[in-house]
Amino acid sequence: MSDTAVNPDPIVGIDLGTTNSLVAFCDEAGPRILASASGERMLPSVVRFLAGQPVAVGFEAVRSAVNFPRETVFSAKRLMGRSFAESQGMADGLQFEVVAGPRGLAAIGSEGATILPQEVAAVILAELRQRAEAQLGCTVQRAVITVPAYFDDGQRQATRDAARLAGLDPVRIVNEPTAAALAYGIGRTGVAETIAVYDFGGGTFDISILQVIPEERAGDGILFRVIATAGDTHLGGDDLDRALAEHLLRSAGCGSTGDRAMDSLTPATRQALREFAQATKVALSERDRVDVDLDLGDGIRLKRSVTREEFESIAIPWVDRTIAACERAMGDASKVAIDRVILVGGSTRIPLVRARVGEFFGLDPYTALDPDCVVALGAATQAAVLQGTRRDVLLLDVIPLSLGIETVGGAVAKLLTRNASIPARAREMFSTSVDNQTNVKVHVLQGEREMVADCRSLARFELRGIPPMPAGIPQIEVEFLVDANGVLQVTAGERRSGCRAVVQVVPSFGLTPDEVDRMERESVTHARADMHHHRVVDLAVNAALDIKWISEALDRTRSDLAPAYVQSLAELITKLQEMIERARATPQDVDADAFHAAKEALDRASVSMHEQSIARSLRGMSTQHRERIP
Repeated sequence: MSDTAVNPDPIVGIDLGTTNSLVAFCDEAGPRILASASGERMLPSVVRFLAGQPVAVGFEAVRSAVNFPRETVFSAKRLMGRSFAESQGMADGLQFEVVAGPRGLAAIGSEGATILPQEVAAVILAELRQRAEAQLGCTVQRAVITVPAYFDDGQRQATRDAARLAGLDPVRIVNEPTAAALAYGIGRTGVAETIAVYDFGGGTFDISILQVIPEERAGDGILFRVIATAGDTHLGGDDLDRALAEHLLRSAGCGSTGDRAMDSLTPATRQALREFAQATKVALSERDRVDVDLDLGDGIRLKRSVTREEFESIAIPWVDRTIAACERAMGDASKVAIDRVILVGGSTRIPLVRARVGEFFGLDPYTALDPDCVVALGAATQAAVLQGTRRDVLLLDVIPLSLGIETVGGAVAKLLTRNASIPARAREMFSTSVDNQTNVKVHVLQGEREMVADCRSLARFELRGIPPMPAGIPQIEVEFLVDANGVLQVTAGERRSGCRAVVQVVPSFGLTPDEVDRMERESVTHARADMHHHRVVDLAVNAALDIKWISEALDRTRSDLAPAYVQSLAELITKLQEMIERARATPQDVDADAFHAAKEALDRASVSMHEQSIARSLRGMSTQHRERIP
């Protein structure tokens, strides 16, 4: 039944999930899930592509999955924004074929056609859009869409692309845990709180630590500020389903292939076993024991009882991985005291999960709302804020990994650090490293390490048209701007000439979970060595410019200087040049303090051991300690 009071151009909230998706709408009465004509609130994120037949989506696709396993696509969200190479470690348990698509992206192969994951998502979004239009009685063209907090730029852009393919304008991309906090209405009590949102869904896991500032202190409404986030985009209930299915196969004597017994089954049998394992997992959240009786063909029959304790022993490694992510997030949040823990996602119904989360945080988890619906309800709440229906909420998310640019010597100058609130803006001044340089290359990077080789490249562009000037004289301002959707825009401009260059960073694919984990882990493990390397590289660059400028000045004024003074400067220059060469060859072996002392000795000598006229000349050329762009 339609709602005649709805705004003629409504903004809906959509939870585009790995396993299930939902659409919700929020008006003056509050947020609500928009159900299908048959009353179904959740839409399975499953699509069937069968030649000569209309595309099937949701429950229709699920019902025929056993008969058409290779044509039925599920868990496509895991492949969103990923390269084909990255997808090789993510395709376990998938019956459909994963192939290389355009620009090296992961795609689905179906009867000779190549389908991108965002095209699959577009079918799901279009179905949700139609559901919303039927319920609201008007055209729906705008949506707030949620993504895992750990989705990077490439994955977020793939989500936007899917929305546009479905005829939707994605007016805001919101992190799923943050949306959950919005749905709970936290902050209206007038008490500031720190919230942990534990989101364990079908295909992804997120933990976010949020500070909630009530209206009286926030000024413009309740403020939700994400202060730390961690997670895994390849960890969810799907993994538990597969682990249980493998366990059942081994118990039936089919475990000779180790943990990949399912790979020996036909696609139809694998699909049937996967659905059966999922149903068993769900039942064990309510009961202590489930009787299993399944004929897999070829004389293989599973007939036994599965206990909750047995399932929990299988699930522990995956649950422990979520707790490890909680530890990382708490570390980033400086061990702040948690006032409330919110559980989100269907996997949080598992008693083991609730017990482990309560044990870790020392609090009983908060589960007042349906964990499957809470994210969609929060997305609808944010949509109401953008619509103007709600004015009591202000939402700030964070940058998951640091962003910076390459400087001379392969170092990274970070402009925005991880966990900075978005929208975010940062500016920093740089200069050139070569005389008469008219172009500079700007290399944008993401990561926690100090050197380019250890970070991820996001984009490269050139600033052209700089007037020829001596090295170090141009004033190049680089600005990073991350908008509310997490998209990074980088601007470079030379102040004197006014020339500018801009790039919007939207990578074609993103980071694997292992890469994110490695970046975080190595940033701590190698922190001291990385800082030493960065310092030595900067010293080498600035020392080389000192030598250049002082040598040029000496060539102009040598006849006016005392021979002893010239000799002392020459010796200092030689010593510093030797240290520069060692720094370029083996930076890890250079004593940075001694290097700095040698540079300072030359700087002091160049302005104090000569006549006043020469001192003034050389003082004007003293090194500007500004990092250089290649």
